[in-house]
Amino acid sequence: MTTIEYDVVVIGAGPVGENVADRVVRGGLTAAIVERELVGGECSYWACMPTKALLRSASALRAARQLPGAREAVTGDLDAAAVLGRRDSFASHWQDDGQVSWLASAGIALHRGQGRISSARVVEVTGVDGVTTTLTARHAVVVATGSSALLPDIPGLRESAPWSSREAASASSVPGRLAIIGGGVVAAEMATAFAALGSAVTVLARDGLLPSAEPFAGELVTESLREAGVSVRLGAEAVAVNRDDNGAVHIRTASGERVEADEVLVAVGRTPNTQDIGLDRVGLAPGAWLTVDDTLRVVGGGEWLYAAGDVNRRVLLTHQGKYQARAVGDVIVARATGQQVEDGRWGRHVATADERAVPQVVFTDPEIASVGLTAAAAEAAGLRIRVVDYDLGAVAGASLHADGYRGHARMVVDEDRKVIVGLTLAGPDVAELIHAATIAIVGEVPLDRLWHAVPAYPTVSEVWLRLLETYGR
Repeated sequence: MTTIEYDVVVIGAGPVGENVADRVVRGGLTAAIVERELVGGECSYWACMPTKALLRSASALRAARQLPGAREAVTGDLDAAAVLGRRDSFASHWQDDGQVSWLASAGIALHRGQGRISSARVVEVTGVDGVTTTLTARHAVVVATGSSALLPDIPGLRESAPWSSREAASASSVPGRLAIIGGGVVAAEMATAFAALGSAVTVLARDGLLPSAEPFAGELVTESLREAGVSVRLGAEAVAVNRDDNGAVHIRTASGERVEADEVLVAVGRTPNTQDIGLDRVGLAPGAWLTVDDTLRVVGGGEWLYAAGDVNRRVLLTHQGKYQARAVGDVIVARATGQQVEDGRWGRHVATADERAVPQVVFTDPEIASVGLTAAAAEAAGLRIRVVDYDLGAVAGASLHADGYRGHARMVVDEDRKVIVGLTLAGPDVAELIHAATIAIVGEVPLDRLWHAVPAYPTVSEVWLRLLETYGR
């Protein structure tokens, strides 16, 4: 057995783990990263990049069809094979050579295999050849193993070989009929993508579509999906699934409805990848989410153990995980070198934005871009709020962007501080507008000052002026 010592050992080489290791090395420490699958993680191969590649071509085609002149130039439908081919390129054809090269260039050691914590600051890595290498961390071990799709306990589901988000993102062909169990972001985006690619899609959304978003967002996406031919069944709960000898999947709902499909995608949530990483060896529960303090150190795990990204369940989004990773890497360096730890609100070594300034884009038709709190979440947090709504299609820039532009904007204002605590935009191509709201919320910019941030005319960003006018000066 080989033993190697580093300053920091990171378990998981997804975007979060890569960023932790990079920050550590930039801070003058040594780092090793352990990965059992592909370097680059879920986002690179089965989530963010390939799924958005699946969605983008259809989005561009819809945009062209909404403009006279461009509409007439469109002579056909999507080429599904070309879309899948472009998706493959964004997933690097499920090869991680490029990511591995980047690790080497950044001075980060890579150990392939299953990493398990065996004791304080010690990680044993078992390679595919069965050989075990022991890695000892002088300062910290960081768990950045991410999460996997949750498979609910529905009779017959597991035996029916369902798709998870991974199979949907990497599908080599388009099923004639696709059933989707779930109504969250993955369900809504994959319904959008596969309907555009030619599948007959049925969505069984027990808790509604996009239930965590502002209500109007789910309503607009539901309407759009139905216009695209998708059967969206709100409140429908799958209670039994089976795949017959001919390969067809049969789903029965609680109300007795029956749905038949060629494939079934399950998109009902996530579960942490902490089952087989040795948590029991340090007094923690295998398979559990890891609770962390403000500096992302694992509660009950000792001063040397940190968790970043999905595994700490703060925010299950790649960009927030990378944000956490930068804080983790920097605080480990600070503690290792005797620097002052800045762990106050908005300090360098904490992830304050996880609390109330999380941006997210759902790449459906229309796109849903949001940051901060919904009106319901703000009220639940005890804030005294005012909600300001505006028809996004009434903005001059929107009418230029597309004929018949449909959209909506909602601003949530903390009336005691006179600052924005939440903004949601629904409409074509609103994704690129959301960062302005993120800056306003993180900076806690007073509404009186925002009056002086003049939006260019005629752009869709003029909605900022209209929201402020509706609020009243």
